[in-house]
Amino acid sequence: MEIKLIDNAGKTAKKGITVSDVAFGREFNEALVHQVVVAYMANARTSTRAQKTRGTVAHSTKKPYGQKGTGNARAGMTSSPIWRGGGRAFPASPKDNYTHKVNRKAYRAGMQTILSELVRQERIAVVEDFKVDSPKTKQFVEKIKSLGYADGVLLLTDGFDENLYLSSRNLINVMVVEAQHADPVSLVRFPKVLATAGAVKKLEEMLA
Repeated sequence: MEIKLIDNAGKTAKKGITVSDVAFGREFNEALVHQVVVAYMANARTSTRAQKTRGTVAHSTKKPYGQKGTGNARAGMTSSPIWRGGGRAFPASPKDNYTHKVNRKAYRAGMQTILSELVRQERIAVVEDFKVDSPKTKQFVEKIKSLGYADGVLLLTDGFDENLYLSSRNLINVMVVEAQHADPVSLVRFPKVLATAGAVKKLEEMLA
């Protein structure tokens, strides 16, 4: 199968770039994509919250009132979770584990499904090369505008380019990622994906 190939002026070439059907021609599986995206987001989550239990909250150990005769429910300490200012019954802890396990084959199949759907929706295009002469944001913006990606784009490269990284890091709607570090969340989130020819080859090697 073929993916749309564009030149440096943003015009579509008559002949696209041929890619593997395994990596870019898989049938859509919504459940699999959902599983991969949720697992990726969950695995990136860090446990930083720490709430106090009834044993760690500051309180007096004195019995708030008598056991009988008041008409209230029995209470031994004000640190009880049902009291205002008491500890939490099931507190959040830095030891909480939010990770989701996804098998390697399932993750690879999920990435293949996402890339294939991008091709079907014509949200992905390939350019032979993408470089800027200096780490200038203005120069980078002018280049993506000339290619027709002013609204936002995920740029996949075949290797690290310091000029691209420095010139794009302040842009909210643009993200430059090496092909081997492409993740399902970014592929789904960005409206358009632009990949270099070398990045496409790396994706095929990883997913084929």
